[in-house]
Amino acid sequence: MKKVTAVVLVSAMAASLLAGCGDSTSTGAGTEATSAAATSAAAEATSAAAEATSEAAAAATTAAGDTAEIFQSDSAKPNWAPYDALISAIKSDTDLTDREAKMHEAEDMLMATGAVVPIYYYNDLYMEKTNVTGDYATVFGTKYFMYTTKTGSSDDKKLSLCLASEPDHLDPALNSSVDGACLAANSFVGLYTFDKDGKIQPALADGDPQVSDDGLTYTVTLKDGLKWSDGSALTAKDFEYSWKRAADPNTASDYAYLMVTYDDNGKLDPAASLFAAADDGSIDVKASDDGKTLTWKLNTPCPYMMSLLAFPVFMPVPQASVEAASDWQTNPGAWTSEAGFVSNGAYTLKEWKHNESMVYVKNPNYYDAANVTMDELDFMLSADDTAILAAYNAGNLDYADTVPNDEIASLKTQPDFHVVPNLGTYYVGFNVNSSLFDGKTAEQAADMRLAFSYLIDRQTIVDNIGQTNQEVATSFIPSKMSDGHGGEFKVSDTDYTYAVGNGYYDPAVNVDKAVELLKAAGYTFDDSNMLSADTPLTINYLTNDGSGHVAIAQEIQQDLAQVGIQMTIQQEDWQTFLNDRKQGNFDVAREGWLADYDDPINMLEMFASNSGNNDMQLGK
Repeated sequence: MKKVTAVVLVSAMAASLLAGCGDSTSTGAGTEATSAAATSAAAEATSAAAEATSEAAAAATTAAGDTAEIFQSDSAKPNWAPYDALISAIKSDTDLTDREAKMHEAEDMLMATGAVVPIYYYNDLYMEKTNVTGDYATVFGTKYFMYTTKTGSSDDKKLSLCLASEPDHLDPALNSSVDGACLAANSFVGLYTFDKDGKIQPALADGDPQVSDDGLTYTVTLKDGLKWSDGSALTAKDFEYSWKRAADPNTASDYAYLMVTYDDNGKLDPAASLFAAADDGSIDVKASDDGKTLTWKLNTPCPYMMSLLAFPVFMPVPQASVEAASDWQTNPGAWTSEAGFVSNGAYTLKEWKHNESMVYVKNPNYYDAANVTMDELDFMLSADDTAILAAYNAGNLDYADTVPNDEIASLKTQPDFHVVPNLGTYYVGFNVNSSLFDGKTAEQAADMRLAFSYLIDRQTIVDNIGQTNQEVATSFIPSKMSDGHGGEFKVSDTDYTYAVGNGYYDPAVNVDKAVELLKAAGYTFDDSNMLSADTPLTINYLTNDGSGHVAIAQEIQQDLAQVGIQMTIQQEDWQTFLNDRKQGNFDVAREGWLADYDDPINMLEMFASNSGNNDMQLGK
């Protein structure tokens, strides 16, 4: 059935950005639905799709036939309950082939909204002095500096770096940014970690987990003699506390959905949660009385469990320190707001001059302290690309994670300029609750967003702004991501066929199609395809500081002006930007998502209604 509907879809795709068979940073779980319920919903939506007349509705007919259901809404925003149900069904599906099919269906729904406009698939550029070696990064963007060596320098035990400006959170349970994940990986550590080859290795765990035959119960034994940076004992009880804290809605962790989903009454929903529920209503994780072993139970087998165990939200935090802050119950991250807090990673934060610098020093109580080769990490906190490059060229930085956009062409031939692969997508995101869509139907609002996508010149952005051979994005889930059972997800095959090649659309600019969609949404144009004065369209584009981000915004501004759309660009500092996106204080914003682990669900669950990373406000 899936292949048959894919063939039908190909003809529809020729007329729409999103026709085809059938996600963005890290994440979200939705309301649970059984496979039977999902099938029933699909059948109902197939009938609805037959009556759909708008471009968005026409694009909504997918392999399961249920994407049209998201346009059955009495407002401009999509009906997101079917997506939430599908995400829950994916999480509980043990048939990996069927699970992959459901993930294609979920991406179909996401792309049909037009709320996510993929631009390119990430890679990562950085500058590093040629006498520095031993640091490494994962494809998820996390960087590890504890095993770095620096030769030919009087301060060969100190590494000076700039990753970003002032971090939003240092508490690993609260962080949701890439720079914050890097800081967490160097100052905290969990049961497992990534090595230089991207392989998961035991950290605080003494070997691999013991897993029950049904894949639902895990038991990990901890290494002997583990300590916090203050010398106090670190045991499995710290993990029990930390995981339950991260899952607690009062902590407000953006990543709680990786562990648990709560129902409308605030109780753990066992059917929709990764973790099983304990008798007291918390997640089912338990430390042994002697603190030596940690056991937890899942509701369904999880193919990416080991990757989660290396992720920051699963790192331990010290209960005594967390709850020593006077306002810890209302401000969960208060304990890490200044230097000197207790941690358990390779480094501890010794000094923090806010918005200026941070100094991390080697933690002698780190489990692998004997192999840590760099004694001190000095971080410059800045988003000023020009100032960062000047500091690097002056010898004040050994490592710079960004350069001015207009310097890339001259720098990329140098031996200290590096580009490494990432697994993620740079995209533009629309707040579906924005007043921009007031008075529109859900289909018209989607048509507007799809029209914007048709106007964006992705290849020019890659060639003239990215400049490091990024791949133009034609889907949200990036190239090279696993399908969860041994293959690659973003590939047309006998089970699933994309509309155009291995994507949802031809990335070439199509002004005529954009105008057609805007007309369907109620806008009028003159004979030269320019918006009439009767139906003006003005949008505000939100971005953080950074020459590359601003240059992309300016290119999009010019692209939209082709049909008379007026776009203003609003720049904000990193912390303000993150929080404004999270709160939905924007019309359109620059977005980017680096996967937290190699499974498409990570790119899809972030858009579930209960996800703390759902900037697009879908279902909210």
